Amino acid sequence: MTEPRYDVIAIGNAIVDVMAPATDDLIEELQLNRGGMTLVDAERAKELYDAMGPAREISGGSAANTLAGLSALGAQCAFIGQVSNDQLGEVFAHDIRAVGIDFDTAPRQGEPSTARCLIFVTPDAQRTMNTFLGASQFLPAEALDEEAIGGARVLYLEGYLWDPEEPRAAMRRAIEAARNAGREVAFTLSEVFVIDRHGDDFRALIDDGLIDILFANHLELAALTGEDDLEAGIAALKDKVPTLVVTRSSDGAVATRNGERAEVAAEPIDQVVDTTGAGDLFAAGFLYGHVNGEPLQKCLRRGAIAACEIISHYGARTEANLKALMDEKLG
Repeated sequence: MTEPRYDVIAIGNAIVDVMAPATDDLIEELQLNRGGMTLVDAERAKELYDAMGPAREISGGSAANTLAGLSALGAQCAFIGQVSNDQLGEVFAHDIRAVGIDFDTAPRQGEPSTARCLIFVTPDAQRTMNTFLGASQFLPAEALDEEAIGGARVLYLEGYLWDPEEPRAAMRRAIEAARNAGREVAFTLSEVFVIDRHGDDFRALIDDGLIDILFANHLELAALTGEDDLEAGIAALKDKVPTLVVTRSSDGAVATRNGERAEVAAEPIDQVVDTTGAGDLFAAGFLYGHVNGEPLQKCLRRGAIAACEIISHYGARTEANLKALMDEKLG
């Protein structure tokens, strides 16, 4: 097998986060779900964007956030995701490339426009999010760079993107390309509602031995296995998935790998500011350790450190020097 070109290549939603300060009166006037996340259509997205004040725009999306964390640690990464040929598509492409991630997916012509999450931040730092999935739902299998997929140690797939039909087909093809090249496939379950809709697909992938690394939080594990008890859920999967990683919020995380088990406590933190992206960055830390052949316990610790950094501030991209932070904590 040839030496991999990438440590991790990921497929996920290509979303631009558009963040702007807002008054409580504006939240009420726009009838927003204060502090929550709402899916919106193109018309509503335009209405909300027009109502925003000066905004900060940065590329986002679950898998892209994970790659940004990996790149900050020094990993070589590439991203596959669909944007449109518009201004926000250019923002996404610029931002993800600027953090050292290769991104070569051709933009889609015409409607719908690039996905965006419109985030209104009130004076109390509450984030009200409105997401338009747009072009990200139309990633075709033809957009895949199968040579790049075969040249990555790990193919990382975002469960959120399993919902639309076109990218689901693309991810199935990507799995085949990775397996044919003898590479590992990692999958993050993303959210319980995704499992409610596609759990049979995920269980079939696991039963067929197509998933090498599975990331889940404790609620997703219960939804996938039908076991409310954590240990029962782990027992149901540990012999089917070579590496299983289960996060438990403030209770830390547990992982199994080829019969070995390790646990880690959550990193101490003075104040949890925003949990957005915590799971994404946990995956980044863990995968960095994994592709570098580190012990299971150390992989988990890297995940916990990365998650702690991300919840200490607003936004799903790191603000501290993540590599220096890990070097300090891990010695």
